[in-house]
Amino acid sequence: MRALVLTAYKNLELDEQFPEPELGAGEVLVEVEAVGICGSDIHGYDGSTGRRIPPLVMGHEAAGTVVQLGPGVDSLVVGQRVALDSTVYCGRCQPCQQGRINLCDHRQVLGVSCGDYRRHGAFAQRVAVPAHIAYPVPAEVTMEQAALAEAVSVAIHAVKRSQPAPDEPCLVVGTGMIGLLVVQSLRAVGVKRIAAVDKDLHRLALATEFGADLAVAADDPELSSRVLAWSDQRGPQHVYEVVGAGPTVEMAIQLVSKGGHVVLVGNVSPRVEIPLQRVVAGELTLHGSCASAGEYREALEWMADGRMDVGPIISAQCTLDEAGDWIARLHAGVPNMMKVVVRPNLP
Repeated sequence: MRALVLTAYKNLELDEQFPEPELGAGEVLVEVEAVGICGSDIHGYDGSTGRRIPPLVMGHEAAGTVVQLGPGVDSLVVGQRVALDSTVYCGRCQPCQQGRINLCDHRQVLGVSCGDYRRHGAFAQRVAVPAHIAYPVPAEVTMEQAALAEAVSVAIHAVKRSQPAPDEPCLVVGTGMIGLLVVQSLRAVGVKRIAAVDKDLHRLALATEFGADLAVAADDPELSSRVLAWSDQRGPQHVYEVVGAGPTVEMAIQLVSKGGHVVLVGNVSPRVEIPLQRVVAGELTLHGSCASAGEYREALEWMADGRMDVGPIISAQCTLDEAGDWIARLHAGVPNMMKVVVRPNLP
């Protein structure tokens, strides 16, 4: 089959004879219809995260059609449209038994190679996955949209981490794709006041379209005072940091109200400094938010009934032949681009 292989950092090659996936017990073979290029794939492309060690087929935001069932699979049928969870979890360890499948002791992630394991992903015509991470796609959801179920589930999980009440003001720092989905998730759970901060005015405009009632440029000298005025001079009760860099983490901690919650969703920098006295004196709660923990069904339901609109986030689609060039372009920085969806089985 055909697959796009990261053979070395900043080098992607289209392999026309990549080995077909081996189908094990409890697994299904999925023909990939759509797979998103994630920001983590871009950072993996240049080796900056250390989680895409070549050689590797990247791609974890995927949807497709079941074409073969492995031994013991009776939960799905051939021909069924499915969205794939990026987390391959065992279902047996203590975290899994507690419902925290994202913290599985034996966790693997599609399209990731970090030294402990290598799991080829979905920048290929077909991929084999455990049946329990394949979720049926509602008829109202296209395959291109279904490929974003992974990102939607991440946003829903992040909001669940701090469980905001409808009357508690919430701030989203960073309005890339996940940040925009966090804005929509907050609105979907009934939050009435949502603010957004980003350096990109195009993204801020989308945040407003998706439900933010205050959008502030990150370089606005009045940022702090505007956020305070908007939140009745107390600061937002919940802040979602969706960048993962030192300056934005500090911004989130400085802007949140006393006794407030900061949810750390972004994960670009491996280490950041925090204003410790602000955390301690303000009795702040810091939440890490890792991937998702079974929110795929909610994600697909919300996409089907309109609570989550991913259409404006899809900026372009491409074939597998074009995907390498798109990844290089995204790495170089293409303005006003949110999500590029690869269609591996299109000619």
